[in-house]
Amino acid sequence: MDQKQKNILLLGLTVVLVAASLALMWPPQKRITQGLDIRGGLSVILTAESTGTVSADDMQRAETIIKSRVDGLGVLEASIQRQGSDSILVQIPGIKDPQQALQALGSTGQLEFVAVESVNDSATVAALQAGQDGVVLKKGTYQPFMTGEVVTQALVGQNQTGEITVNLTMNKAGTDTWGQYTTANIGKQVAIVLDGRVQSAPVVRSAITDGRTEISGNFTPDSAKQLKTVLETGALPVTLVFSESRIVGPTLGQDSLAKGLSALAVGMLLVALYMLVIYRGLGGIAVAAMAVFAVLFTGILAALSRFGLFSLSLPGIAGVVLTVGMAADSSVLILERFREEIRMGKTVRSAANSGSWHGITTSIDADLVTLVSGLALYFAAIGPVKGFAFTLMLGVACDFAMMLLFKRPLIMLMADGPLTKAPSFWGLGRAVADAKRTSDVKGGAANA
Repeated sequence: MDQKQKNILLLGLTVVLVAASLALMWPPQKRITQGLDIRGGLSVILTAESTGTVSADDMQRAETIIKSRVDGLGVLEASIQRQGSDSILVQIPGIKDPQQALQALGSTGQLEFVAVESVNDSATVAALQAGQDGVVLKKGTYQPFMTGEVVTQALVGQNQTGEITVNLTMNKAGTDTWGQYTTANIGKQVAIVLDGRVQSAPVVRSAITDGRTEISGNFTPDSAKQLKTVLETGALPVTLVFSESRIVGPTLGQDSLAKGLSALAVGMLLVALYMLVIYRGLGGIAVAAMAVFAVLFTGILAALSRFGLFSLSLPGIAGVVLTVGMAADSSVLILERFREEIRMGKTVRSAANSGSWHGITTSIDADLVTLVSGLALYFAAIGPVKGFAFTLMLGVACDFAMMLLFKRPLIMLMADGPLTKAPSFWGLGRAVADAKRTSDVKGGAANA
C-alpha cells in the first residue's frame, strides 16, 4: 500500500468515526449527561463527629454505606468522594426530593427492637400505647433486646389492608431471638426504633418463628423506600453530620450552561475567521479539522455518558473551550511549517509530507506537557475540577487523533493537485514566490 492509499484509508476512517460520533451525540442536550452545577441537585459534605481520631477503615466503610444509600434512592450520575481524613463529599444531580436524600444520608442507621413495657419513661410509654406517630425515645430510658445487625433483607410491600409496609428478613441469630421474644410476649407491644425514633409499635399477635416481620407506620412509597435503603446498608460506623449542604437550582445551572456554550461558539467562530483570513484555503482545512475535532470529542462524551462514566460540568466546559484553542494551535504549527519548507525550496508535495510531520511532532511535544498537567490535576483534585482535567486530557487525545487521521492525510492528498495548481488561493502564493526568489538569487550567484 503506497502513501496515497494510506492517506485515503485514514480519511475514510475519519468519515466513519465522524458518522458514529454524530449518531452517538445527537441531540447533545439529551445524550450528554449534565452534572450537578448544570442540571441542579444536592451537594453535601458529611463529616465524622468523633472525640478521637477516626480510623481509615471506619471512613472507608462509611463511604461504602453512603454510596449504597445513594444507589438505593434510584439516582444516576451521583458522585461520592472522600475529602481529607474525616469527610465525604456527596453530589447528586437531578434529585427530585433533596430533603428525602438528606434524611437517608444523615441517618445513622441504628435499628433497635425495644419492649415497650421496659421503657422507664411513663410519658413515652403512654404516647406509644396511644398510637402516636414519630415518638422519640430518650437515651437511657430503654434497652433494646435486639439490633439491626440481624437484618439480612428489607423489602417494601403492602399488608392486607393496603397499607405500605417494610418487610424484614433476619439471620439465624435474629430469627431465634425474635421467635423467643414473640412467643413469650403475645399481647404485648414492641417498638421498632430507627436512630431513636419509633417507626412502628405493633402488638405481638402470635409467635413469629420464621425470621420474617413487617414494619408499618403510615409510610408513603418514598419514605418506605428510604427506610428500606437505610436498613439494607446497615448502621454507619461513625456519626456523620452535615458540615455543608447546598441545593443547586436547575435554572441557574441552565443559564450558566447557555453562557458557557455561547462563549464556546464565539471562540470557535473567531478562531475560524482568523484561520481563514491568515491562511486562506489552508485555513478552510484547519476549520474543517476543528469541526471534525468537535464532533469526535462530543461523540466520545456521549458514549461515556451512556455508560454512566461522565457528566458535564461548567469546569468541564472550560476544559472544552481550552482544547479548541489547542486544536487551532496544532493547525497553525502544521501550516506554518508547511509554508516554511516551501520557502526553503522544497516542492509542494515534499513540503506537505515533511512539513506536516514536523508540525505534528512539535505539537505533540507541546501537548504532552498539557497532558501531564491534566493527569496530575485529575488525580489530585476532587469534584468538578476533575471534570475540567478530564475534558482537557480528552481534548489533547482527540487533537492527536485529528492531526494523524485528518489534517496530515488531507494536506498530503491535496498537495498532488489543488495546492500546486492554485497556490495563491490556498495561502501558499508568498511562500512559492519567496522560494522562487531565493532560487533565482542562488542561480544568479552561481552564474556570476
